[in-house]
Amino acid sequence: MVKFSKELEAQLIPEWKDAFVDYRVLKKQIKKMKVSKIISKPSQHTDGDFGVSVFDSIRFFAKKISDKFKNSENETDIIQVKCKSIEDGEDGLYVTDLSQLFNEEDEVKKFFKKLDNELNKVNQFYKKQEDEFHKKQENLNKQLQSILDLNQIFNKRRRKNSMPSLNGGNSPRSWSSPDRSSSFSESSIELAESPEMSETEEVRAALERNGVYFMDSGTRTKTKNGKPKMAMKIDSPTNTPRSVTSILYEDIMNNLKKESSGEFGINPKKVQCFEKKIRGAFMELYKGLGLLKTYSSLNMTAFVKIMKKFDKVSNQNASENYLKAVKGSHFISSDKVVGMMDEVESIFAKHFANNDRKKAMKFLRPQQRKASHMVTFFVGLFTGCFVSLFTVYALLAHLTGIFYGGRRKDYMNTVYPIFSMFALLSLHLFMHGCNLFMWKSKRINYNFIFESSPKTALTYRDAFLMCTTFMTIVVGALVIHLLLGASGYPQGPVDAIPGLLLLLAFSMLLCPFNIFYRPTRYRFIRLIRNIACSPFFKVALVDFFMADQLTSQIPLLRHLETIACNLLARNFRTHQYETCSDVKLFQELSYVISFLPYYWRAMQCARRWFEDSKGEHLVNMGKYVSAMVAAGARLTYDQNKYDAKNYHVWFAMVLVTSGVATVYQLYWDFYRDWGLLRSTSKNLWLRDNLILKNKSIYYLSMALNAVLRVAWLETIMKIDRDPEKKLLDFLLASLEVIRRGHWNFYRLENEHLNNVGNYRAVKEVPLPFGEIDSDG
Repeated sequence: MVKFSKELEAQLIPEWKDAFVDYRVLKKQIKKMKVSKIISKPSQHTDGDFGVSVFDSIRFFAKKISDKFKNSENETDIIQVKCKSIEDGEDGLYVTDLSQLFNEEDEVKKFFKKLDNELNKVNQFYKKQEDEFHKKQENLNKQLQSILDLNQIFNKRRRKNSMPSLNGGNSPRSWSSPDRSSSFSESSIELAESPEMSETEEVRAALERNGVYFMDSGTRTKTKNGKPKMAMKIDSPTNTPRSVTSILYEDIMNNLKKESSGEFGINPKKVQCFEKKIRGAFMELYKGLGLLKTYSSLNMTAFVKIMKKFDKVSNQNASENYLKAVKGSHFISSDKVVGMMDEVESIFAKHFANNDRKKAMKFLRPQQRKASHMVTFFVGLFTGCFVSLFTVYALLAHLTGIFYGGRRKDYMNTVYPIFSMFALLSLHLFMHGCNLFMWKSKRINYNFIFESSPKTALTYRDAFLMCTTFMTIVVGALVIHLLLGASGYPQGPVDAIPGLLLLLAFSMLLCPFNIFYRPTRYRFIRLIRNIACSPFFKVALVDFFMADQLTSQIPLLRHLETIACNLLARNFRTHQYETCSDVKLFQELSYVISFLPYYWRAMQCARRWFEDSKGEHLVNMGKYVSAMVAAGARLTYDQNKYDAKNYHVWFAMVLVTSGVATVYQLYWDFYRDWGLLRSTSKNLWLRDNLILKNKSIYYLSMALNAVLRVAWLETIMKIDRDPEKKLLDFLLASLEVIRRGHWNFYRLENEHLNNVGNYRAVKEVPLPFGEIDSDG
């Protein structure tokens, strides 16, 4: 049977971990009570000094029975739980008064003091979260009602303008026309109609009725102190930086002024974006309410379990009184959460699911997708195929002498770049699968941090399946390439196999059919688009996390450059591979390819600084600028290392720039991204909160990260033989991918702990109408 402490740890909400009952500490207190009771227990003596009597056993059982009856009669006097009222209208604090029976027991006092603190902590946290969710629900209801009222106004306006079309006129297009994909129903509240009220005033009145005021509105109400209330602004549906004070209001007013021309219409995409935001906010609100309900039930179970243990150790019946107080506390007695959940279900079903409650519940309670047994089966199957094919490939390569014969140069220029590219990509996927496994086992909520949908998020088995599938296909293509080449087929079609493999990979990535993880593939494409267009898109954590992955895949991008050059120059036919390496344009593009990932990451830092005005983003940008300078120095040294005149100059430049960039990167890795190297931490040079129990792993990880960060020293080594140099480059590129995968775990661990510190369990969805200070 699983102990409750482990069961609680497995089921609790990680982001609210510190707000749960500290069950382990309470168990330790009970163990101390038990030890103290054994030590201080007086020796049992029979009455008088008459030695052992045959009646001792009878007297013992009689005493037990009499004590039991006495305890049952006085059980209400053992403890008394009082609720002391406090100011500001908040719930009172619970304090337990012990009877004379426990006055001599210090450990009992400590136990009940800790228990009261835990009960008050749970109660206050539940009340705070409940109030926050209630405010969010009220705000959402008002914003939803605003959209419904606007829809009713514009539908009425559309019908009015479409009257001439009954006599042969053209019907004007409206933002709420039937062909628009929206499931909003008209508002059940009839809008006040006045013949003197213009459309502009009607729209303004409909919005202000729900608490939405525009910056130019003169009818804004004031508080008791005479200060204006919080005004509302309209958020922009696009990601580009622009003024978002009154976008929708200006759009409405401009279109309402077109009465004379008979045209009336609002951009439907803008309204659909607003509707989508409100829909997502309702889903997150429902998720948060469900988590709060789980929080209440788990804590109640913890109190029941710990009081049973106390009764067993103390041989008293104190749990009944205490649990009665717990059941009367706010986090158990309040039914507001259940009522809010029912209300959200009804609203969501009515306005987003065509009154279909079952359909609404599928959206509100999405089940996290689990990898089926078929995925595990295919992982094993492809792993076996990969091992077999790789063994066959190694034997064929040895028998044909492909690495030692006259075709060695052609083979390394045609097959090696594509094989290396897919091998690095598959290794990165494998490391991501390892990360997914570790994040899941350590209860790091990576789906919440990456804002991934539970229905489509990859599992570690999916990642392993993808990487083994890629490598099986690649090695299979290599085996076919060797067999056809050894069989005397024309060299042209044989050398086209790597190109066909590359074409197949891009086709799978862009495939529009819902096969082979389409949501993941399309999200990857969107992330690459956001990164490539930096700084014009707003930067989320998943954006700069993916951009960091690209900084470790510069060799892969260089291989893509080589493949593209060989294809454009038709080197597969002419076999003149010096065309690419000797052309000046190719050498200049090498600088661009090496700079791009760092440039994109630096632009993301600049965008974040532009939005947040925090200097740390500029400091972070400096890290990537230093990496660009170091990469440029190493490329220039590689091209001039056989030039005796400039060799020492560029050698010194590489040492200085790469050394500075490495120290910069190590500091940012350990202190900023991993949250380590804290001199004031209770864990020496680590941080206060650690997910891994073995502290030595963190020290070993820092040492390993530092060693792998200095792999650039290979670039200053003089290796003349081309195959050996390429194989060494591939090995070092693989080590960098492994370092990045190793870095990813601690980066997300630190982000998870920051979420835990702020009790963020659900994401904040930007709403169409956001609050701003009227004085701003």
